[in-house]
Amino acid sequence: MRFRSDPRRIRGSIAPVVTPFSEDGALDLDGLRALVDWQLDSGSHGISLGGSTGEPGALRTAERIAAMEAAAEVIDDRAPFLPGTGSARLDETMELTAAARDLGADAALVITPYYARPTQEALYRWYAAVAEEFPDLPLVVYNVPSRTAVDIAPQTVARLFFDFENIVGVKETTKDFEHFSRTYHACGRELLMWSGIELLCLPLLALGGAGFVSALANIAPAPVARMYELWEAGDHEGARELHYRLHPLVDLLFVETNPAPAKWVLADAGLLASGHVRAPLIQPTEAGVARIRELRAAAADLLSFDA
Repeated sequence: MRFRSDPRRIRGSIAPVVTPFSEDGALDLDGLRALVDWQLDSGSHGISLGGSTGEPGALRTAERIAAMEAAAEVIDDRAPFLPGTGSARLDETMELTAAARDLGADAALVITPYYARPTQEALYRWYAAVAEEFPDLPLVVYNVPSRTAVDIAPQTVARLFFDFENIVGVKETTKDFEHFSRTYHACGRELLMWSGIELLCLPLLALGGAGFVSALANIAPAPVARMYELWEAGDHEGARELHYRLHPLVDLLFVETNPAPAKWVLADAGLLASGHVRAPLIQPTEAGVARIRELRAAAADLLSFDA
């Protein structure tokens, strides 16, 4: 939790790690520990889990807490830890956020409540309740309207940012790039912003973004981290070149529903014991696997599964 007191140090490529399962669907905590260790050895600047790529809706609350505990053990303050603690229910969100605080997370990533489609005022009150309950824990609003059916408006983020010192940033997972800029315009540049859209990770840095929480880091942690480092070092052309070279791997992630393709790649490389995804997701179909192989081959030089 050494980054908790200064969340502005939570920057760069924060890998949203998949949740490993055994072939019969049981939670594989040993697999998770190994995956987190590989991520850090590969250069990822921080670790997240329990976001969309982690299949949180298919996990029981106790499983999500067990996963956070296992990850925290491995991270051991080597890098920022930003677990997802949101849910469609406020009581579950409070329970998960309390667990994250107690195990030493540096900040909590709280998704907008899904399915109910609350108004902007309701979203404000939801996040206000969490912020008031955990005044000493930095909180990051997680906006992903394609998954939740609700889009938190820039003005709502600004209300929260100015009203609560512990609401420090937002993960924007929307393809509306104007939304990024309008949120910064409403909040000011002190807001921390990470992109959750792979092909908007590099563009966000031009606006002053803190980095990205990109599913691509699951299969290509080193080049994703390197793209951030090149940009920060002033090698903008090098960062742009890497951005375009990563395109096939971005397409690979979404051949079928994320995270099934990423898990297939990790299992095929021996980093996961199984590529199992829990229902309602399924492992990639035969046609999907063929396309995944094709896209993987197109960017094979960017893949290294030896830390």
